Amino acid sequence: MPYAAGHRRDPGWEAVARRVLDVVVSVLVLVPPAPFWIAVALWVRHDSPGPALLRQERVGLGREVFVMYKFRSMRMGGDDLAHRRLIAAELRGDDTADGGSTKLGDDPRITPSGRFLRRTSLDEIPQLINVLKGEMSLVGPRPCLGWEAAGFPADSSERFAVRPGLTGLWQVSGRSTMGTLDMLRLDVAYVRSRSLGLDLRILVRTLPSLLRGDGAR
Repeated sequence: MPYAAGHRRDPGWEAVARRVLDVVVSVLVLVPPAPFWIAVALWVRHDSPGPALLRQERVGLGREVFVMYKFRSMRMGGDDLAHRRLIAAELRGDDTADGGSTKLGDDPRITPSGRFLRRTSLDEIPQLINVLKGEMSLVGPRPCLGWEAAGFPADSSERFAVRPGLTGLWQVSGRSTMGTLDMLRLDVAYVRSRSLGLDLRILVRTLPSLLRGDGAR
């Protein structure tokens, strides 16, 4: 059984303030522009066969597994072998950069609508449902897949001591230009210096990153 990281205990007032921020921002982003999100869902359905929302098991706080939501950006039934090999190479410390990006280029699984959604990070918006449910927070480490977590080095276990986030240090520090080991180092650095002030700074830095189109390829 994988090591279950303990929960980081934040000061009471800070935990309450973070939760209030999570709920208020999630409601404001999901509810008023709901017609736009419905239009995005219809576009995804029209673009390729399959559901608009992807439901995928991810590893969260204390290594608990939860179902994460995203707008589907890939064709159904695709093979993830190339992605698994890429992550394994990055965890070995191999240089996987290609054209300034460490992510898969020209991935045939990605749909036309998916390319736009991933570049603008709009595919991540349904994760605000997970934030409302308390499974995620606005800021935190990226929620990883089970097989990814199984391959992470032991010194990255602290990343599971807080809820995974919609954005984080990795997203505002380079994202696709950084490999998995760099991401894990940033996750641990975030957990060790976590504060409401740091979360607010990351949220402020996230908007310019989105406007530049720094989302995943």
